[in-house]
Amino acid sequence: MRWPENAQGWPLAEHSRFVLSRPHRWHVQEAGEGPTLLLIHGAGGATQSWRGLFPLLAQDHHVIAVDLPGQGFTQMGARMRCGLDYMAEDLLSLTTSQGWKPDVLIGHSAGAAIALRMAEQMDAPPVIGLNAALDRFEGMAGWLFPLMAKALSLTPFTADIFTRTAASPGTVKRLLASTGSALDAEGIALYRRLITDRTHVDATLAMMSQWSVDTLVSRLASHGSKTLLMAGAADGAVPPQVSRRVASVMPNASFIQLEGLGHLMHEEDPAALAGLITTFVTDSL
Repeated sequence: MRWPENAQGWPLAEHSRFVLSRPHRWHVQEAGEGPTLLLIHGAGGATQSWRGLFPLLAQDHHVIAVDLPGQGFTQMGARMRCGLDYMAEDLLSLTTSQGWKPDVLIGHSAGAAIALRMAEQMDAPPVIGLNAALDRFEGMAGWLFPLMAKALSLTPFTADIFTRTAASPGTVKRLLASTGSALDAEGIALYRRLITDRTHVDATLAMMSQWSVDTLVSRLASHGSKTLLMAGAADGAVPPQVSRRVASVMPNASFIQLEGLGHLMHEEDPAALAGLITTFVTDSL
């Protein structure tokens, strides 16, 4: 997606700016004063996913949200740096270049894995994971999905074909419903803008093809960060038992299950999430 051509109506655009921190040109949104919270979206999302939560947290915190490389409005500078370790490394370089010292890292889905990996490279700040994607696919999907994603990311015109086939509002609505979340018309329209953008889809496929959490998960039993893992009971993308199991392994982690919410729970009920996050931040700092 391009700024300003595609920026009309983008949530919280008044807080947007662009930062060149090699190898990427990052789209960031920043507001508020207080403890610094870094928000990291999941694969295929963008800063729009924080549109309800961001302003609530910014009332008492310094809040920073970023688009991951190639997704949303961030311009990717190195296609082969879309895996977990590289993304965490490049995001940490961005924070250092801007003088940000995140007090708490908050990640949704795959963003939670990035947050935990960043915390390993920092001084173990507290981490909050929302429907954290911290498990590999089981059975055949464990090897088939990464191979398919890699093939798709390397096939010419694949992103073009995907954006055309997913262009209808009904298709987007069904895709989102499969996550167990019910979004309003604005939320559906924003995801449709992302799903029908070739550059965004191409970057998401590149991330999928390079993604692996196995090494990170193998170290979680000795992870030093105080961690809160929250999961929606209706999550159709990452079962809540993933977060429950991980919390039982980590030495300083807790788990909360939110009834009636799905994978995009921070978009469904931002007020509830803001309250839980604020309590955790206050208790942790």
